Amino acid sequence: PAVKAWALQQSSTAAPAPSAASAPAVAAPSASAAPISAAAPRAVVNTGRIVASPYAKKLAAENGVDLKTVQGTGPSGRIVAKDVTSAATGNGATAPAAVAAAAAPTRTDGKIVATPDAVKVAKKEGIKLETVTGTGNFGRITAEDVLKAAGKAPAPKKVASSASSESAPAAAPKAAVELPSGSVTMNAMQKAVAKNMTQTLSVPIFRVSYAIKTTALDALYAKTKAKGVTLSSLLAKAVALTLEKHPIMNASYAPDAIVYNERINIAMAVAMPDGGLVTPVLANANTEDLYSLSRSWKDLVKRTMEKKLSPQEYSSGTFYISNLGMFGVESFDAVLPVGAGSILAIAGSKPRMSVGSNGLPNIEKEMIVNITCDHRIIYGAQAAEFLRDLAGLLENNVGDLLL
Repeated sequence: PAVKAWALQQSSTAAPAPSAASAPAVAAPSASAAPISAAAPRAVVNTGRIVASPYAKKLAAENGVDLKTVQGTGPSGRIVAKDVTSAATGNGATAPAAVAAAAAPTRTDGKIVATPDAVKVAKKEGIKLETVTGTGNFGRITAEDVLKAAGKAPAPKKVASSASSESAPAAAPKAAVELPSGSVTMNAMQKAVAKNMTQTLSVPIFRVSYAIKTTALDALYAKTKAKGVTLSSLLAKAVALTLEKHPIMNASYAPDAIVYNERINIAMAVAMPDGGLVTPVLANANTEDLYSLSRSWKDLVKRTMEKKLSPQEYSSGTFYISNLGMFGVESFDAVLPVGAGSILAIAGSKPRMSVGSNGLPNIEKEMIVNITCDHRIIYGAQAAEFLRDLAGLLENNVGDLLL
């Protein structure tokens, strides 16, 4: 009995010794920096379809991590890069992302500091910045950090190399436009125009402008264009009919006299390709029908370009028109020709806001016309009355042009 009691006493006091002695050996690996060479296999947590980001799959392949054993923390349980990094570190492997995170300085004040791009990307990807480890200066979170946390590989940065830039073909220099330089002698036409324009400086003039709605005129032109009617002939006919009511606008100045013209000849300016200006004349424009005027105008323009007009066909105008509407100009003034009493400058027709007859805002097309007059024989009220009646004809009685 004494021996048996002694044996029992020895076994009870010696049993704890082995567990106490083995404790340092078990804790040593956690305190050591050496990787675990033989760790217990991780439990399988994904038995069905594995959903992982492309970057997470790439990291798993590089670090030998089985995605079946990785618990996803992304949206709807998706496996993202940080999940693979955690699994790789836990298995003793060293993931590139883990090395970068370990090398990056971390903040100790608890503040979240992120670049504007990182904030924008985090909002787009639904990532909380609190869960992202910053690798920027002083632990600042960058857009690349957020993309990695979202399981997306950051776009590689393009580094311009001197070799590639040197090998790239240089852009061909733009061919220089050859501009004329030096003194060029005028042709006969240009000399005549310059002389006449200088002579007009001695004439006292004034100008009046008027806005004319062109809705009715445009409709008539669209209706008659297929029959050969030109817009120039329509305008010439309208001016000629209005001049019948205002003969002073068809007159010219002579020393101590006003010269009235019994005929209404509308001269319309035509620019020459080689410089200069010619004014072919539509004779008796008030009495000629619209279709005859259109045929005459087409013939005059053709022979103007061929320089085959007779002096009577370009020097017998009693009223002048300069039309730049085809160029879309808003408004312009024309220079009064020598010996003329008036010249009408016609600009382009454009949509403009106006007040309709019902008092409501309305949008209609209008053209601005400016008339230049010899103030020695024509006065402002007379010019204004002429423009008012011309507008009335084109806006309300445009059908009279077909009579």
